[in-house]
Amino acid sequence: MDIEFSTADLAFQQDVQAFIKANLPRGMDMWTKRSEWFQALRDKGGWDVAKWPVAFGGPGFTPTQRYIFDLEMSRNSTPPQIPFGVTMLAPILMNYGTREQQERFLPGIRDGSVNWCQGYSEPGAGSDLANLQTKAVLAADGSHYVVNGQKIWTTLAHIAHWMFCLVRTDNTGIKQEGITFLLIPMNDPGIEIKPIITLGGSHSVNEVYITDVKVPVADRIGEEGKGWTYAKGLLVHERTGLAGIQNSVLALSKARNNALQVKVGDGTLLDVPAFRNKLGALEAELLALEFTELRSLASVSAGSDPGPESSIMKLKGTEIQQRISELNLEAAGVYAAAWGEQVGPGFARAATSAYLGTRATTIFGGASEVQKDVIAKNVLGLG
Repeated sequence: MDIEFSTADLAFQQDVQAFIKANLPRGMDMWTKRSEWFQALRDKGGWDVAKWPVAFGGPGFTPTQRYIFDLEMSRNSTPPQIPFGVTMLAPILMNYGTREQQERFLPGIRDGSVNWCQGYSEPGAGSDLANLQTKAVLAADGSHYVVNGQKIWTTLAHIAHWMFCLVRTDNTGIKQEGITFLLIPMNDPGIEIKPIITLGGSHSVNEVYITDVKVPVADRIGEEGKGWTYAKGLLVHERTGLAGIQNSVLALSKARNNALQVKVGDGTLLDVPAFRNKLGALEAELLALEFTELRSLASVSAGSDPGPESSIMKLKGTEIQQRISELNLEAAGVYAAAWGEQVGPGFARAATSAYLGTRATTIFGGASEVQKDVIAKNVLGLG
């Protein structure tokens, strides 16, 4: 394949770089002026929703332009968006939602005034998502569902206004065919949220208990029993995003600089062959993963649908994230034991927390074992 950017793509890259230089808030302004940043992106022509099509207010980027855009945003550590609404639910609404649902929900997703969470995993249905048991029973008059069940590892449920949720509406056929996609308000009195504190010490995930919650049929996406079909499309977007390829490029560069801060003999840790070899191997693997993404973009540009390469990128991308955190932990050495304390080199303070936090990356969004099954079936043709 031709891996060189076209003249037009290079011009677009320069435009993105110039925009960031002119508009990106710095220092504490990165957080206090987030709204101004996203407004500037919107005024640029839909850059605040870079993956949305023109028909819904997006910029109409080509796949290669989206890659360049994401790369430059990562390089400059621009303020992130919560992905659940903008990059995960929005495509489902655009493809399967009614006009009324699109008009009702997309504006709040775009301007960030409405936060969403994902109600997929359950205590007995994580990687085996089709085994979910949260039950939705249609009322006799057909106006609403009554939902009961439990979701777990629900990221940011404690700040979400709504949940997009997979529920079971039929147990009679194969389990994938009895799943329905509902939108559930988190302020319903039948919703109870309990925090889960992660190994890294953060409160990002939760348990969600759903008791006799009434959900209008108008808040169902698409047809009853077709939720699995819609969910699979969403998972492609999620897994590609979780790969975090552009973020890893930046993180690995920082890991190299971190090693230069650690004195070893007359040199630095980067002069130690064993450490340098680990870093070099990771750089090679990350480069290979970047080319995999570029091949995928070339295929999409030619009209193909995204396929199992999302599982390849998720599998390798999350493993690389873990290994980068291990490099930083190794570089921090004994100072990493002072978790949260500012001792030793500056990067050591967060090394342990980041290491513990990334233990989950190969589990959430579909565990590595699941991705290997997808690859074996759809790429290698194994039964």
